[in-house]
Amino acid sequence: MRALTKAVTAILLLFFLFTAPSTAAIKSIKIRSDNRPVILFRKFGFTNTGNLSIAISNLSVTSTKSPYDPSRIGFFLLWDQTLIQRVLLEVEQNPDFCIVDSIFLSLLFTFRDIPAKHSSFNLSYPVTYPDEYTLLFANCNPQSFVTMDVRTELYNIYDETTKDYLSVGLTKLPSLYLIISLIYINFLAIWIRVCFKNRRSVHRIHLLMGALLTMQAVSMFCNAEERRHVKATGTPQGWDVTFYVFRFINSVLLFIVTVLIGAGWWYLKPFLQKKENIFLMIMIPFQVLSDVASIVMDETGPSSKDWATWNQVYMVNDAICRCAVLFPIVWSIRSLKESSKTDDKAGRNLSLFTQFFRLVVGYLWLPKICVFALESIVDYTNIWVFSATEEISTLLFYLVMFFMFRPVEEDHEYFVVDNESLNLKAIPTGMQTDEHEVQEGRY
Repeated sequence: MRALTKAVTAILLLFFLFTAPSTAAIKSIKIRSDNRPVILFRKFGFTNTGNLSIAISNLSVTSTKSPYDPSRIGFFLLWDQTLIQRVLLEVEQNPDFCIVDSIFLSLLFTFRDIPAKHSSFNLSYPVTYPDEYTLLFANCNPQSFVTMDVRTELYNIYDETTKDYLSVGLTKLPSLYLIISLIYINFLAIWIRVCFKNRRSVHRIHLLMGALLTMQAVSMFCNAEERRHVKATGTPQGWDVTFYVFRFINSVLLFIVTVLIGAGWWYLKPFLQKKENIFLMIMIPFQVLSDVASIVMDETGPSSKDWATWNQVYMVNDAICRCAVLFPIVWSIRSLKESSKTDDKAGRNLSLFTQFFRLVVGYLWLPKICVFALESIVDYTNIWVFSATEEISTLLFYLVMFFMFRPVEEDHEYFVVDNESLNLKAIPTGMQTDEHEVQEGRY
């Protein structure tokens, strides 16, 4: 049991090292019959005028081994992420070592400091050394189960009176998201103008692309408002729910639009094949589950018992969707390669879809690589750069994709893939396609 506890503690500490700072700075968390050796509550970047408050209520501890040692249960701060390796070394060297006793951690209080027969406790802790701190709870009594309600409040003070509830590295996010939302609004206006100017070539995919821009602009605005309210009051004031709704719609719509463009819907053919319809019906639930997992992770936080499970669900589904979105593009490229042997139009489309394939691959993986590289050179005061990198990458992806598949007034041919023989047939725009084929594959 002791070896298992040490292993779990080591894994959790390493896992917490890569956890992002918290968004809402005032949070109420319920712990119920929990005997986890380490619980991560918050990660927050403080200035030299920071403050941390912890309020505990409805506290009770039940132990199968009576009595338990209250001095081995408590809250502490980890102020330097590089010290985790030293803490792990202490755990390995001493089998009876309790993480609460580590010299590399700043102990706030243990349950021994709570007056006897009291079920509530308050502590306010000034932070005078600027750094990124992690608030952790440790229980070195593996047979003791803790139940409590915990309210944490973390903030920095500016101008002696103004409280800023955003981590020091996230204070620029409200302005960043607002600027990006305005860019998308202008982008949408330009897209509407282009579609109106070339309205004879506008198809349903272009309308979906316009809806995607609308959802992106609204979700960015809601994100900006959420961060602005958290910065001022410590809570999102309901804007988090609005943001989650529009982010969910935007994420699913982006997946659908990318798949439809990759499949050549209304660009190569006026309908989807049966396999493409089946593909969408299978993959959309994966994208939905990925978005739901992301929302649950944001709302519950790493202090929840199920947070690690939801994190795994998110990573698996996100990886599946990132890989699956490439399949329709590959199918289109294969079909165009066969047709390009006898048709110059197919050759031009082949080049276009090959470029689109590279664009999607770059968008799916390059931002993550860039963020991973930046983590080694950007300190906690500038972690807003990670969000800026991701959002700018998304904006560039939208710009290039919309430019590549914008409506253009010109003669256009569909290349319809027959469901059985997979032979490409050129059909001029305006001609009636075979009714049976359309009914078989129309989306």
